Amino acid sequence: MKTSIAITLALLCAAPAMAQQTAPDSIDSAALPDRIVGDLGAGVYHLERNVLDKNGHNTLLPYAYFDYRRFFARLDTFGIKTARIGAGYLEFATRVSFDGFNAERGLRRRSNPIPLGIGTFQETPYGAFFLNAFYDFNQSHGTLAEAIYAAQVDVGPVSIYPQIGVERRSANYNNYFLGVSAAESAASGYREYHAGASNNAIVGLSADIPVNADWRVNITWRRKWLGSGSSDSPILNHKIEDMGLVALNYHFK
Repeated sequence: MKTSIAITLALLCAAPAMAQQTAPDSIDSAALPDRIVGDLGAGVYHLERNVLDKNGHNTLLPYAYFDYRRFFARLDTFGIKTARIGAGYLEFATRVSFDGFNAERGLRRRSNPIPLGIGTFQETPYGAFFLNAFYDFNQSHGTLAEAIYAAQVDVGPVSIYPQIGVERRSANYNNYFLGVSAAESAASGYREYHAGASNNAIVGLSADIPVNADWRVNITWRRKWLGSGSSDSPILNHKIEDMGLVALNYHFK
């Protein structure tokens, strides 16, 4: 599996309330927690559908950001911690993704990816770094890599997490989801398009707001700028994608 990882920060979407949820038990000591440590709840997610003139939609989904023994859940990323490495662990991970769509307008169906790979979460005095590399074992056979950095700023009882990063998607991954073959072009009227690899810049901001000793509200916003390898696809609506989340969570200590 060929992947490239660039130092970045992101999400998404993938690191909303990290430092306070994992620091005491899983990073600063060799012992792994024998109980759930972190947040569980539900939230309203704004998920953007950025192909074929589809509109973004709001949906109620579970929210999970916690550690339990070697298992971890980080919003859309789940996995198992293995050998200790640096200030964290080498991790085997998977990710929930909804990049697929049904066949329509002369285009064939795109199946959701099944990304499996390795990664690590490193919490340092300078912030937290998330490094992940995935291979899609479903139809695209493409790769997805990311390097994520997130800082923590406390404003009274509220913790704010500014995020910045980059995501690398291979040509196979982009072309499966955003390419238009010659046969599809003839059937649909969209111009033929072959996508290449792309580097997608990401910025985000999360806020963790205590409601009382055990309950918290998490608000997350993320924006992704699609790189030139895929942003000219004729089935793509916008070169920018937004994700939003408001969740109510119970905090396990």
